[in-house]
Amino acid sequence: MRPRLVIVGAGPRGTGLLERIAANAPQLYAGSGLDIHLVDPHPPGGGRIWRQEQSPLLWMNSHAEDVTMFTDDTVRMDGPVREGPTLHEWAALDGRTFADRRIQGRYLRFVYERALAELPPGITVRHHPTRALRVGGPREGRQQVWLEGRTRPLLADLVILALGHLDAEPEPEQAELAAYARANGLVHLPPDFTADSDLSALKPGEPVLVRGFGLAFVDLMVLLTEGRGGRYDGDTYLPSGREPVLYVGSRRGVPYHAKIGYDWTGDRPPLPRFLGPAEIRELRSRPDGFDFRRDVWPLVEKELGFAHYHRLFTAHPERTASAWADFEEKYAAASGPAELDALAAAAVPDPADRLDLTALDHPLAGVRHASPEDFQDALRAYIQADLDRRHDPAFSADLAVFLGLLSVYGQLVRLGDIGSWWHGFFSYLASGPPGPRLRQMLALSRAGLLRFLGADMAVTAEDGLFRAASPTVPGHSVTARALVEARLPAPTVGRARDPLLRELHADGAAETPEGLLRVDPRDGRVLDGAGRPHPRRFALGPYTDARTPGAFTRPRTGGPAFRQNDATARAALAFLRAGAGHAAA
Repeated sequence: MRPRLVIVGAGPRGTGLLERIAANAPQLYAGSGLDIHLVDPHPPGGGRIWRQEQSPLLWMNSHAEDVTMFTDDTVRMDGPVREGPTLHEWAALDGRTFADRRIQGRYLRFVYERALAELPPGITVRHHPTRALRVGGPREGRQQVWLEGRTRPLLADLVILALGHLDAEPEPEQAELAAYARANGLVHLPPDFTADSDLSALKPGEPVLVRGFGLAFVDLMVLLTEGRGGRYDGDTYLPSGREPVLYVGSRRGVPYHAKIGYDWTGDRPPLPRFLGPAEIRELRSRPDGFDFRRDVWPLVEKELGFAHYHRLFTAHPERTASAWADFEEKYAAASGPAELDALAAAAVPDPADRLDLTALDHPLAGVRHASPEDFQDALRAYIQADLDRRHDPAFSADLAVFLGLLSVYGQLVRLGDIGSWWHGFFSYLASGPPGPRLRQMLALSRAGLLRFLGADMAVTAEDGLFRAASPTVPGHSVTARALVEARLPAPTVGRARDPLLRELHADGAAETPEGLLRVDPRDGRVLDGAGRPHPRRFALGPYTDARTPGAFTRPRTGGPAFRQNDATARAALAFLRAGAGHAAA
């Protein structure tokens, strides 16, 4: 029987993996037959999240020129580089466009079809438009992949899980709120991919509490305003009358920072500098392990500070009080936050030009407002200031920090599960919405359809209603009959609704303390409780402890997802080639 590879998930990750198989197969698998089976109820390329059948109002949150599915010479991998067009080149868009997700879905379909065309003769691909329910089989033998609606399993020499974002069972608090909603005739929408949520229960003119101020909130905002017939006339929102009134809060109480709206010029900071492969190897070699806050975060802070000050001193020297060479030497020698802060204070006169990551992460810490209206004015001013700064190249040190964040993430994926805080911090600073979306927030706020609640938003269920309050406005609360949790479900194995993952976990696959599937960082093989890699099962994606930043890679940034895809593709082809040779003998 010909060797068979089953890939579960045909979205961006599965498509990227297929591209790497096509790139590596001429070297590693020439002249041998192979059947590849893709299992996904959604069309290959876009998968569920990036399918073409969704609202044209929903955008990507990256410029079209910053989205690629193809490798370049900055990617450190063993396989060959196969260059290809970015989204804006393929779609003939202005590079600064925020394309809608349907266009991205078509781009992903192009990548998928190109990968198919580049596979060597003898390698076939078949798509099964259904769900995989479980994977069975012995460690040393063929695997069995059971599909929904089929009585017999697919047999596979190797299985690669590329599942993407998944639905999850509710956390205890969510379950309690959902039960309260059912008992009292309320509306509770749990964490979900917003485009799949049924928003019809959110009635016109009624208050809706929203917990979450990131990208899921932006989608919700769009679908409940323009999606219900409203429109923008410049900076004014003209309502249709079908919109609810959104009361939004979160841990930080502010939206994610806007995408930076200018291009890089001049030399890039030489990264990595303080958090590179050597530091990662040292952390991983510690017999007693490491603590993220104690051992890793100081290196992250120093790396991001280096990126920031390199740009400030080299591009805006008039705002510094010493030469870069002198500052760099002292910065490299400094140890601890206090010493670094003192160095920056002496060399950078304006506090606004210094990097304060703690203040960035807690913008409303200790801030109190006497009335809700005072806070509306203050947060509108905060959002406007963020828009102004993120579109002003005078603050290009912010873009250097963004590049630093990408570099840091590329290193941290080698450490495994470092907890959820870092991923949220990265998204808040580096993966925020397009600037036009924040301008729409301002227009909706002025129209009275969007109300800000504040930081550390707390939700309680009492007197037959949901109640939300924040210490940002002491003594103020809002009640409503509807509550929306505006965020994706946590990517944990134990609460995943996907039966395949749950069965995999029950079969002995290991999870981290945060609930992520443990995989071998070298090639993505699934680990068991004893740390042994399964010879025939691989996993890639956000539910693993090797998750990477965002869905797509910015060109010429090294792309850790590309590196992972390449390593997995090469490991799979080498294993299958050896098996094919053994069978032929």
